[in-house]
Amino acid sequence: MDAESSSRPASAPNRWAKHQRILIVGLGVWLLIGSSLVLAFVWPKPKLRAVIEMGFGLILIWNFAGGFVMWRWRDTWLRLATKIPVNWGLKFVLGCVALAMLEEVVTTTMTNCAPLFGVKIGEAYVTASTNYWDVIIHHSVVIFVPMFVGWAVVLHFWKFSPFSVFLLWGLTGTLLEWLYSGGAGVPNFALWIFVYGLMIWLPAHFPPETRPTRNAPWWAYPVAIFAPLLFLPLDLVLAPWLWVPGLLWHTAPHPDRHFPPISG
Repeated sequence: MDAESSSRPASAPNRWAKHQRILIVGLGVWLLIGSSLVLAFVWPKPKLRAVIEMGFGLILIWNFAGGFVMWRWRDTWLRLATKIPVNWGLKFVLGCVALAMLEEVVTTTMTNCAPLFGVKIGEAYVTASTNYWDVIIHHSVVIFVPMFVGWAVVLHFWKFSPFSVFLLWGLTGTLLEWLYSGGAGVPNFALWIFVYGLMIWLPAHFPPETRPTRNAPWWAYPVAIFAPLLFLPLDLVLAPWLWVPGLLWHTAPHPDRHFPPISG
């Protein structure tokens, strides 16, 4: 490389890639330090300690190991995805659903590993049930599907970078956790950005760059945080068992969780 070219400023994409790395590292550091401080604070309380240790399992397996596998072999996954002969929008939704189901494999496994963390099953948990199918069909993935459809619609009208989709869906996930658990979801925003963002980052590469869609204007970014929520009523059609008694193996309404509250 000659002296002239080496003195040129980095291109905008390169600068943006650097900023992405800094943000990801910052979120990871916040996640580890914050979780470690919480673990130290609840250490005398075995049930709460077990919950945080389960959270560390999720962080290490899904956030760090899973995120690395997606990033390191991204091109391989994308080549495999191109061989699926369906519209990119459907491929996007199916990819998000598959990754959300994989994430719940990790969380349900953590709940079932309660004895390894020094408590009985049901005394500490990170999912509503120890039954994987119950978790995804009644509590988690079933709720995400309409919102993945919403993101496919958003990407039909506007182009977002995969990293932007990662962050925006992560912020939506943080909002959902806040609505579900109160203010406890906000300090854990780094956790939820990783947990939710990794469900959508790879599929966000599926929309073709050549599609006749304009780049997202600045105001589309905050809109994209809330727009997927508008598609939740789709579950009336996609998941009627949530509303109609007897369609599956339970009678509605299904319990919010199958365990007693964690008290200490």
